[in-house]
Amino acid sequence: MLFSSVTFLYYFLPVVLALYFILPTLNGRQDLRNSALLLASLIFYAWGEPVYVFLMLGQCVTAWAFSLLINKYRGKTPAKFALAGVFAVSLGALFFFKYTNFFISNFNMLFKTNSKLLELVMPIGISFYTFQILSYAIDVYNGRTEVQRNVLSFSTYVSLFPQLIAGPIVRYSDVEKELKSRKTTIADFSDGARRFTAGLAKKVLIANVLGEFYGQMRGGTDVLSGWLYIIAYALHIYFDFSGYSDMAIGLGRILGFKFPENFNYPYISKSVTEFWRRWHMTLSSWFRDYVYIPLGGNRKGAKRQFLNILIVWFLTGFWHGANWNFIVWGLYFAAFLLIEKLILLKLLQKMPKLINHIYLLLIVAVGWVFFDSLSTAEIGKHLSVMFGFGADGFAGTEPLYYLRSYAVPLIIALVGATPLPKKLFDLLENKKARALTFMQPAVTGILLIIITAYLVDGSFNPFIYFRF
Repeated sequence: MLFSSVTFLYYFLPVVLALYFILPTLNGRQDLRNSALLLASLIFYAWGEPVYVFLMLGQCVTAWAFSLLINKYRGKTPAKFALAGVFAVSLGALFFFKYTNFFISNFNMLFKTNSKLLELVMPIGISFYTFQILSYAIDVYNGRTEVQRNVLSFSTYVSLFPQLIAGPIVRYSDVEKELKSRKTTIADFSDGARRFTAGLAKKVLIANVLGEFYGQMRGGTDVLSGWLYIIAYALHIYFDFSGYSDMAIGLGRILGFKFPENFNYPYISKSVTEFWRRWHMTLSSWFRDYVYIPLGGNRKGAKRQFLNILIVWFLTGFWHGANWNFIVWGLYFAAFLLIEKLILLKLLQKMPKLINHIYLLLIVAVGWVFFDSLSTAEIGKHLSVMFGFGADGFAGTEPLYYLRSYAVPLIIALVGATPLPKKLFDLLENKKARALTFMQPAVTGILLIIITAYLVDGSFNPFIYFRF
């Protein structure tokens, strides 16, 4: 079920919220509400994945049981075996569904065989909830969090529908207290509703429109088409994914949870290092805390640090998908992170900020070509057109026509990808503008009406990160 669908907005969500707030808390505990959220989350997931909901439940119960053993035998050999059990079940399922055909296909190419590919449909969100399960088990093993003895509460944590299928990656420690006791004030509900609506607007009114634009420019053979394609794609994926994160955070706030932020205006960065501190922050921090630091981080000398960075970014690319383009994408950014650590960051500090910003945008634009392409041949084709090698001139009539048609949403997206709109809003709020206070509910309502009209009439409405 999509957040950006009439079914979710006007049927599922109102019923869930009504039931949720009607249910009482017992001595401050959230058992009844957690059970309601678990049931709602399973229905939400089963709407699109009726079979794989049992896979997710099985992983929840298995990880919960193994974690009880980890807690009981912490520091002893059985705890290590129990942790290995969590890894085997969770990563085993992830690898089977996400990478089986990748390995079969490459095996066929390498040994010139004709093994049949399996007809596998990847479970939606499996990459995200797998990481949540693993982080919980590791934290219990290391004594960083208390074990959850209630299997329903643990399953609620893993399956929470606001962040289940595309993040942000919520760690158990982020919501541990709220699972036991939480409340939603009028201010929380209001702020959450505004955040959700803002994310929905980013998705439907900007990302979807730019997705259409990017689709028209993709495969163009002149230089302008090549650059319009990647600019539209860069903005499309940002507003699509950050919009989903905003909706998840807003829904969490309504329900009494405080999910971590996932984006912080990444396109204003002035280095690749800074960009990855601002883009998909929960994934970056997950790899830092559960892969990079355990490997030794920067504590074992420069050579080991560089190897650790390469390993992390290879795994980051591999996590995104079973295709060589994602691995190339991961290693591409690893290379620039290493170059910056060695020489570039010191040079960039001496350069004008505009030069730094142009450098970052160019590196990221090329990176998105790797990310979006379906093969290495397609990567070469896109980059050749962008940089004028074998292109059919600078600009044809078609890209100029589409540029005029999509100029307004493109300008809105370019401005919206900066902190400027938020700064203007904060300025008005700091001045305690009464008009703003009264306008907020009205603007939210009007936005929702406009979005609904787009959803009823529109057809392009996928979430990019559902495929990960």
